[in-house]
Amino acid sequence: MSLAILGIGTATPPRQICQTDAARLAAGFANAEPGHERTLAAIYRQTRIRTRGSVLLEDPGEEPYLQTFFPPADAAHDGGPTTGARMERYATEAGALAVHAARTAIDAAGIPPASISHLVTCSCTGFVTPGVDLELVDALGLPADVSRTHVGFMGCHGAFNALRVADAFTTANPEAIALVVCVELCSLHFQYGSRSDLVVANSIFADGAGAVVGVGAGHAVRRAGRPWRIVRQWSRILPDSRDEMGWIIGDHGFEMNLSARVPAVIAAALPETLADVLGGVGLEVGAVADWAVHPGGPRILARVEESLALDPQALADSQAVLAEHGNMSSATILFILERVLAAGAGPCVAMAFGPGLTTELALFTRDA
Repeated sequence: MSLAILGIGTATPPRQICQTDAARLAAGFANAEPGHERTLAAIYRQTRIRTRGSVLLEDPGEEPYLQTFFPPADAAHDGGPTTGARMERYATEAGALAVHAARTAIDAAGIPPASISHLVTCSCTGFVTPGVDLELVDALGLPADVSRTHVGFMGCHGAFNALRVADAFTTANPEAIALVVCVELCSLHFQYGSRSDLVVANSIFADGAGAVVGVGAGHAVRRAGRPWRIVRQWSRILPDSRDEMGWIIGDHGFEMNLSARVPAVIAAALPETLADVLGGVGLEVGAVADWAVHPGGPRILARVEESLALDPQALADSQAVLAEHGNMSSATILFILERVLAAGAGPCVAMAFGPGLTTELALFTRDA
C-alpha cells in the first residue's frame, strides 16, 4: 500500500445552524412530551458542537433559522417525510456538495480533471442512479471512460474503505490517478420522537463532503514533491459488538441504533489493536506525532485520548472539526486530515469507527 495524497478538498452547505437553534428546531418535529425541550437543549449542549451545516436550511429572513422539509409532528407516531421524499432531496442536493469538494481537491493536486482515470464515490446517506458519480463526471470534465466504483452504506469509516479501493487501483496501474469523493447528507435522516439514541443522533450529525486525489508509488506526478502517503491500512471487527451500533433503512429515513456503550467498547479494544498493528510496522504509540480520529461524539474522543494516554492537544484537530461542523459521517475524517496533514510532520495515525463494531485505521507518512 502506497497511495500518495496529492490534494484534499472539503465542502459544507452554504448555511449553518448553531446548536441552540438546532435544539429548538428539533423540538418542533420531535412530538415530545412537555418539558422535553429543556432536555433536548441539554443534550445538544453536551455535544460540544457549535455549528452544523445542512442542505435543508433556507433563507432565514427575520428568524435565526428556517427549514420547511420537516413539518411539526401532528400525531403521536408521526415519522415525518418518507424515505422516498428524503431520497429525492438527496438526489437534488448531494451532487453540488460533492463537486465543490472534488474541484478543491483537484485544484490542490494541480492536475487536469481529464487525467483522472478512476473515480471512487462513498456515501451512506443516500442512493440514486444515475448518481453523484455521473454528476462529478459532467461538472468536472472527467473522461467518459473513467472507471467508477461506489462504496455504499459503510458508515462513518467509509472513507477508509474508499481509499483502500483507490490504492488497489493505483497499485495495479502505476499510471492511474484516483479521485475519491465522500458526500453525506445526514440531516435528511433526522428522526421524530424522543427515543434517546435517535435524539443523540439528531444532535450530532450534519452534512458535508470531502475529496482526495491520489496516485501510486511509480507515478511521475508523485516524484515532483514530498506528498503524504498511506503506508498501511487495517480493519478490526470488535468481538461481541454487533448490537452496539446499526444503520438501517426505515420507512421514514435511515435509522440509527446507537448504544451508550460504544465509546467504552471502542476504548477497551484500542490499546491492544494499536500495539498490534503499529508493532507490525515497527512503531509504538509514543512515536506517532499526529492523530486524526473520527469524532463520533465528544465521549469517543475523550475515551480514545484516555485509553491511549495521549497528550491533551493530540486530538485538537478532531475536536475542532466536531465543534465547527459536527459529525458528517464518512466525510468527517477528510476534514480532519486536511488540517493534520497541512501542519503535521508525521507519522500520522487516522481512525474511524462504524457498525460492526468496526475500527478502521491508516498510517500516513511523508515522502523523504
